[in-house]
Amino acid sequence: MQAGLFSSTPQVFDLPQADISYYEDFIADEAQVYQQLLADLQWHQDTIQMYGKPVLIPRMNAWYGDKEAAYSYSGLKLTPIPWTESLLLLKQTVEQQLNRRFNSVLANYYRDGADSVAWHSDDEAELGLNPVIASLSFGATRRFSLRRKKQQQAPIHIDLHGGSLLVMAGQTQQYWHHQIAKTTKPVAGRINLTFRSIQL
Repeated sequence: MQAGLFSSTPQVFDLPQADISYYEDFIADEAQVYQQLLADLQWHQDTIQMYGKPVLIPRMNAWYGDKEAAYSYSGLKLTPIPWTESLLLLKQTVEQQLNRRFNSVLANYYRDGADSVAWHSDDEAELGLNPVIASLSFGATRRFSLRRKKQQQAPIHIDLHGGSLLVMAGQTQQYWHHQIAKTTKPVAGRINLTFRSIQL
């Protein structure tokens, strides 16, 4: 796999207390990358407790990173799997674009429209204050939604295409929630890599 790049200028969203930019065409060979990630990563489906009952998370995931980059969210404690060659190449490509280092990645595999992630913020203590989350998408387009916390305003939607890069920085996680909602429309699989830096 080669992480070929399109020449891409980001779309910057003018949102209060947020720093969000979107590169629609970031990885040129995204279909090939999708197939390799689907085959190579150690996908599994975690269980979380909701209202005292075990519930399967509605997607597959995998946690990769540096040896010390353990991560916890929704009651889960994740120990990193060592980087694969393809993940390292993608990480380095994102790092060069953003001039920033990452030590971990949460990979999510949305098998179809029934797979989703509920409203949340990436504001766990391990990520530090004002974390930078760099999100690569491969495969089918899915709708990414944002809404301000504690305010009754209509959500903002961004359709994340295969090969795109979405970057959330600044105070975004403090003041905004985001989600990938379920859809009844026929949709193929999508893989999302969210690079982040665990504070060691």
